[in-house]
Amino acid sequence: MYIRMFKLRLLNAVAPAYFYTATIVTFALHFCLFIPTIFQSPGAQLSPATLLHTAIFLYLMLNALGNYTMTIRHPAESANENVIPVCSPDCPDRVDAHYLLNGRHFCKLCKKVILKRDHHCFFTGNCIGNKNMRYFIMFCIYTSCTCLYSLVLGVAYLTVEYSISFENPLTFLTLLPLSTGYFFLGAISGLQFFLVLMLYVWLGIGLTCAGFCCQQVLLVARGQTWCQLRRGQLVEARGSWRANLSDVFGTRWALGFFLPVETVEASPSHAAHKHE
Repeated sequence: MYIRMFKLRLLNAVAPAYFYTATIVTFALHFCLFIPTIFQSPGAQLSPATLLHTAIFLYLMLNALGNYTMTIRHPAESANENVIPVCSPDCPDRVDAHYLLNGRHFCKLCKKVILKRDHHCFFTGNCIGNKNMRYFIMFCIYTSCTCLYSLVLGVAYLTVEYSISFENPLTFLTLLPLSTGYFFLGAISGLQFFLVLMLYVWLGIGLTCAGFCCQQVLLVARGQTWCQLRRGQLVEARGSWRANLSDVFGTRWALGFFLPVETVEASPSHAAHKHE
């Protein structure tokens, strides 16, 4: 039990460091290699293509980081801080959250009772629930878009700089094993091998975030959380999918889709619970 909790807490600290490191590396590769090489312009004047792709990348990156920050700044907590879990934190460790009532779950890592707890996100280091589900979904959307956009520019850079053709679909499937062999044989540089590794990192993160986003949107539309679905628990009162989405994304959802700003208004019921 203690070993598993130690591993989970270690992952809780390592995952955010990995995210920030990947972000810095992606930012550096774009502005030091990709954009200057792919969109070369004569003289010191920047071409319209350079400005366009710079603006697109910065917009995607800032939205991903903004929603990531909002997810951390608005931790999911129980509306009633005095709720006592039915199961104590010392119960069998194979289950990390215990069902209470009205969607409340106890998280061993956060050591809190979480209202509408969906899951514990190691990349943000906290639980996803009533206050930050909207920011987590937008974080997944923009992280996926940033990674897939970086993948496209990375492929273009390898094509321009190293004359690697990606016309054959099998090229991308065989690129990593062949590059690994060539690197240890000394046939390619460390930079080229690192860029190939980053292509697969972007692909993996992009597809994972896209899958998370689709899953969370479907659960929100059904009025469920992942904790409830995993345990086969039915929701007591399911509203319409429009009402469920509005409850998470707020009435100003369009603004929140383009900017990492707060769009969810506190409901009267939640405000009443806070004063109990």
